[in-house]
Formats: sequence, structure tokens, C-alpha cells
Amino acid sequence: MQRRYYLALTLLFIANPVVVAQVPKKPNSVEIYHQIEKLNFLGSALYIAAHPDDENTRLISYLSNDVKARTGYLSLTRGDGGQNLIGTQLRELLGVIRTQELIEARKIDGGEQFFTRANDFGFSKNPSETLEIWDKEKVLADVIWAIRKFQPDVIVNRFDHRSSGTTHGHHTASAMLSMESFKLASDPNSFLEQLQYVKPWQTKRQFFNTSWWFYGTIEKFNAADKTNLIALETGTYYADLGKSNQEIAALSRSRHQSQGFGSTGERGEETEYLEFINGDPLADKKSLFEGIDTSWNRVKGGKNIGTLLSKIITEFNHKDPSLSIPNLVKAYSMIQSLDENHWKPLKLAELKEIIAACAGLFLEAAAQNQEATPGSILQLKLEAINRSATPIQLSSITTLPAGKMVIKNLALKNNTTNAFNLNIDLPENLNYTQPYYLKDSGTIGMYTVSDQQSIGLPDIIRDIKVVFTIKINTIEIPYERTVIYKYNDDVQGEVYNYLDIIPAVTTSISEKVLLFKNLKSKMVTVKIKAGKDNVKGNLQLELPKNWLVTPAAIPFEITKKGAEQMVSFEVTPPSKADEAIAKSVAIMNDKQYNKEQIFINYDHITKQQVLKSAEAKFIKTDLITNSERIAYIMGAGDEVPNSLIQLGYIVTLLNAEEITPEKLKNFDVVMTGVRAYNTINALAFKQDILFDFVKSGKTMIVQYNTSGDLITDKIAPYPLKLSRDRVTEENAQVRFLAPNHAVLNYPNTITSKDFEGWKQEQGLYYPNVYDKAFTPILSSNDTGETPKNGALLIAPYGKGHYVYTGLSFFRELPEGVIGAYKLLSNMISLKAADQNANQ
Repeated sequence: MQRRYYLALTLLFIANPVVVAQVPKKPNSVEIYHQIEKLNFLGSALYIAAHPDDENTRLISYLSNDVKARTGYLSLTRGDGGQNLIGTQLRELLGVIRTQELIEARKIDGGEQFFTRANDFGFSKNPSETLEIWDKEKVLADVIWAIRKFQPDVIVNRFDHRSSGTTHGHHTASAMLSMESFKLASDPNSFLEQLQYVKPWQTKRQFFNTSWWFYGTIEKFNAADKTNLIALETGTYYADLGKSNQEIAALSRSRHQSQGFGSTGERGEETEYLEFINGDPLADKKSLFEGIDTSWNRVKGGKNIGTLLSKIITEFNHKDPSLSIPNLVKAYSMIQSLDENHWKPLKLAELKEIIAACAGLFLEAAAQNQEATPGSILQLKLEAINRSATPIQLSSITTLPAGKMVIKNLALKNNTTNAFNLNIDLPENLNYTQPYYLKDSGTIGMYTVSDQQSIGLPDIIRDIKVVFTIKINTIEIPYERTVIYKYNDDVQGEVYNYLDIIPAVTTSISEKVLLFKNLKSKMVTVKIKAGKDNVKGNLQLELPKNWLVTPAAIPFEITKKGAEQMVSFEVTPPSKADEAIAKSVAIMNDKQYNKEQIFINYDHITKQQVLKSAEAKFIKTDLITNSERIAYIMGAGDEVPNSLIQLGYIVTLLNAEEITPEKLKNFDVVMTGVRAYNTINALAFKQDILFDFVKSGKTMIVQYNTSGDLITDKIAPYPLKLSRDRVTEENAQVRFLAPNHAVLNYPNTITSKDFEGWKQEQGLYYPNVYDKAFTPILSSNDTGETPKNGALLIAPYGKGHYVYTGLSFFRELPEGVIGAYKLLSNMISLKAADQNANQ
């Protein structure tokens, strides 16, 4: 069915609001048994790479589930610079998605997740550029901080530190920083500011996790001499789980949905290869932990704890795990009595959750509403139930951050529900819920995190918690539970989310980029949303003085929390070309509220609230357009159609299945979205219709696709082959190969200035082999590289024009890069240019 695509663009891409990711853990007896086994292994491994999805989930799963080691993944970035296959979010919003995908992946493979402050600024061709943009010293400090906190016995690098210039610069840089950190982490004179929280730490040994990918082909890798490599047999079958190690790893890797990394589980033998690169070498090459005491003997006074845990493992009753509770509580008490050491808090945290699991102990603090504002009263429903014969008492309940305690001394009888209400007075200075690393402005290469102890934390820092203090056999055990919100969905049943702390009012300017092509004023709509009942104030739209805004302020009043009000300002641009940032500010009781509330909501991750400055980019330009009608075939997802609307075009979203000669008669231009030929299988059967459309005198514009996984090799009417060529330096000089071509001259004159101010990159996956019918329009290259001429290719076909472009319009247009708007309008106007030339 054909759909008109007007200002309601974003409504088409709101994800399914039902989220199932944040469900409380309820381990079965097999999972409990594995957790107890892990209690008795005191060894750790840290895997280090650059991005989400760089990690080898097979090795992480093997180390965590087979070896039983505490296993962490340090991803230097959050993947902000990648593409998005499931929605339109890019940059920091994509980083939020990919952060959550990593967290979900670790829940499956048993690892833990960490980050640095490095921002994924996009593809980099060498580590020197990477480390300059990242601020090497800060990222190095963060790697050392992660090592000192985690105290790994073993570090495994995903990438080769000797591969400069042969792979992604971020990849090589991650390995180089890991190598440098290996010794510096143990140096008491390095990064002294960390030592009030952590101690220097010397990792025992370091490896490079090689694979066939580093050799180019599987055949070359199979033929390579592996005598100096450590071979680990990782194809373990976990009989009690009914899964192979590879199957667990595939489930983990499949969490990277935004990157299209769904993976099929395998079974049978499998070998992982590691090259020793630092520290104490292995003698027998059978275990990464050779020569490291991973028993409780490594902790002073720990020998008897290990003996007791071995007894618990031997006597564990899968039909009644609660029989292990007395000895588990005894082990808890014994660990509590140890001198302070690295393993003590880690094992206490593990052990008390095992005790709860064995008892079927369910403790929950649920808010009546998902959102609350600072200074308000939060109504909670608490539940505590013991589903075992073990005598358990609920001693007290403490609310955080206030630290208020309520004494209960309530016996939790077997399988008897205990539910009660509790109100919390939320502090006025309570932080809003948002990714902590987005709170303050950063740079292209770095996020800003001022609190040392927050650096590297994977998730949102949530302050509202309830501590249930439980007593078993005179031993008190505190259980901290983050406040959640849950409701029943008619389709999916019980649905969990976290409680979000929100501003009293948020605002949002409807258009994030607004073009003024003449002196006519435009009405600018701003949405006001109440975070609590009875909000009242004035809204201002702030712009530089050369932009006229009327009225100066608009009063608003909203009685119900969650309700919205729309208001409009009349904005008149200046006479000359200009760019300005418009800011929406709500003023209530002399306090300014300038945040826009954004939700990221996908089924495979926990719902995320992001608070950004409520602003938009306004552009006064002399850009010229014609009145072409555009059919847009969405690919992986992008915001380009909204930008086309800003240019004044009427845009219709068209499903590939809807493409017929009759439908296309209504349009002048067909445009495919990013990666359409990677993701829309139906396009393979519509190419002849599309090419006939071009032949009849129309224009077809194809935006970038990746060189792998094309749904057809016939993406153009003439031979054309995609490559991995790209220009990552957004400020690289652009040369005009066909300066007289209409696309550079009509209706807008394109100059080199139109390529200034581009964001992240110029383009990617350029064709490097193409038919002589194509005219290459532009040439550019990164420093030290040969010219890349495939950014924009135009070929006449019949009476029309076929255009292939790898330029990153999907990034530039939402950022308000006016040169990208001008060039795209010229591409759309190719037919009009022909008509103009013939007059």
C-alpha cells in the first residue's frame, strides 16, 4: 500500500514498545550448580578489542562456562560510528543501542562488560590517527584503570598490535594500548590519580587471539605453521545445558542485531588459537592459567572455604537445591571473615545470589509508574517470598539513596507471599536517568566522564534502590534491588522496565533541521511534555538576534503527567545565508528546563531514556530545487526522506513489493535507502521494472550498499562492482572529474566549499570497477592513498539517468550539512537539467 510521507516521518520508525530484555533472573538447578562451580575458581581473563561485535564470543563463553574463569570484555568504544540495520539512530544513540546489545550478549555467554571513554568516531585507516583523535593518554589511562580494577590473570587481545595500516585503525590501536598497559598497570608511578581506588596490578601473561581472518583465507590459515600457537579445544558440549559452547556463543553474538550479526550455532570439535606475546610463557600450552593458583589457596585463609565449596558441589541435590543453603551460608560467613582482598567482595556478591536462588527467594521493588521526578513521592510495592523449607527472616528494608531503614523482623514462611507498600521521598537533587557518559559534552573522539569510579561502567547508573536484609541462621545478608516498573501486556504478558527519573518538563522541536530557502517565515512547532501533574510556565525559542522569533514566549499549562501540548513560533530568517542553533527552553518557577526526552525501545535490549539538549539547526540558504516527485524505497533505515521533505519534495515511501510500472508512473525519481540491496530481498525481482523506469526518462538514485551479501549482482543497468574503498577523512580535498556535468551545475553550482563541514566521513564502499557508460564525478582520498573516484557515478540509460553514490548522505543530511543538500538536489534534478539544456 502506498503511503504519503510528510512530517510524521519519525512515527513510522517507532520500535515496538514492548520490551522483554529486563526480566529478573530465576536460575534453575543446573544453572545454580554451574554458579557454585564457578565460586570455586579464582582466576580471571580480560578480552580486549575496539568495538561491540569485535569480541570472540566463543572464547569468552569457553573461558566463562568451561574453565569457570571470571571473564570480562573491554570494548574501547560503544560502537557509535557504525551503521544501524534496525532503525534510524546513529552516533551516540546507536552507541546506546550497541552498549545494551553487549550487555545482553554477556548475560548469555557469562562474561562481564566494560568500556573506556573512547568515542567511535568512524572508520580509521591507521592507529596513529585513531590515537590522536581519541586522546591516547586518556584511553590508555582507562585501559589501565580496567586492568587494575578487574585484576586479570590473563589478557587476550582480539587484534594484532603489529598490523598498523592493514586493518581498522581502532582495531590495531586497541591491541597497542593493551600491550602498553600490560606493564604500566603494575607501575605505582603511572596514573597516580587511580591509586586511591585501586592498586597496581601485574597480569601474568598476554595473548593475541589469531584466526583465519588475519591470514586472509581459511586455506592459508590451515596451511600456516602453528607450532608457536596455543591451541584450545573449545567445542565443549555442556550436557546438562543441552548446548554446545558454539551454540551459546552464537546466541550471544546474535544480540548484535543493529549490526546484522545473527549467528547460527554449530556443534562438534573446534579449536581457538592464541599467540603468546607478553609475560610468563606457557610450558605445556594446555591452559592459559598454567602456573597460576586459581583455587581458594590464593587468598589468605581461603583453603577451608575451597574445601567446603567442593563438598557443596559434590553433595548438590538438583531436585532440592535448598539443601545446600546451610553450607552456602557457612561459606558466606567464612568469606566475610577474611581480610580485605580483591576476591572477597566478588565472591560474596556471587554467593548471596546463589543462596537466594537455592531458596527460591524472590525480592522485588516495583514502582507504580515508570517515571518520577526529583522531589516527588515514589510509591513502591515490595514483594518478598521464600520458596523453600529453610527458615528465613526479613530483618529490615533500606531505601537508597536516602538510607532510610524500616525494621521488619518478618518470618518468610515457605511459599507465602509477603507484599507491602512503601513510599520514598525522592531528593530534589536526584540525577536524571540517562547514560552517564552522555551527561556532559565530549569531543569527536572522547566522552567526558569526570568521576573516576564511573569510568568504564557499562550501563546507566541508577540511584533508586531498595536493600532487603535477610537473616539465615543468625547470618544477615543484604540484597540490593534496583527499583523496576512492570506491567502486563495482552500479547507478551509481564513486561519489565527500570524506573526512570525525568525532568518536570521536556520539550522537542519538531524538525531537527529546518531549511529556509527564501525570506518567508515558517511556523516552528515545539512539543511540551509534562513529567508530573500540573506543570505551568513559559516556553521560549532561543535564536541569534538576526533571526526573528514571535512571540517571544508562549505560556503553557498541562494538568496531567505524560500529557503533551504543541505550540508554534513564527521564525523569520535573516536576509543573508546563515546557520543557527535554535534552543527550546521551558521556564517554570524561575528554573530552566532545556532537555528533550528520547526513548530507544527494542525488544532485544532494555528500554533506554536519553536526554539531549532540546535544539535544532536552522539554515538560511539560497539552495534551489525543482518539484520532482520521489518514491523512496527504505533499506536498513535512515532519515533521508525527512531531509527530502525539508527540501520541499513530496516523498512517498514505497515497499519493494509494491513496485509496478503503474505505480512508478506517478514519480520522477526513485531513490533507494542505505543498504537496500543488502537488506530488501524483493528488490532482486524488481530491477527490470526499475531500469525500465529509468529508460523511460526518469532518474534512479542508489545510495551506498556494502560489498558483501548483495541480494543481486545486477544493482545497475551496466556492470558495476562495489569495493571496500572509502574516504574516512571528512575534510579530504574533493576534486571535480567532470566539472561541466549538470550534477555540479544545475540548479545549484557546486564548489569545493560544499564539501566543508561534512561529518565523520565522506563516503564508503565505493565502486572501483564500472562500465564506461558511467561518468565519475568526484575524486578524493585519505592522506597517503591513491585517488578514489567512485563516490558519485552517473550513467545515461535510455532517456533517463542512473546514479550510484557511496557518499554518506544518511549522515550529512540529518546533521544539516548544506553542501550535501545542494548536491542531492542536483542529483534529483538531472532530468530537469536535460530539459533546461534543450530549451
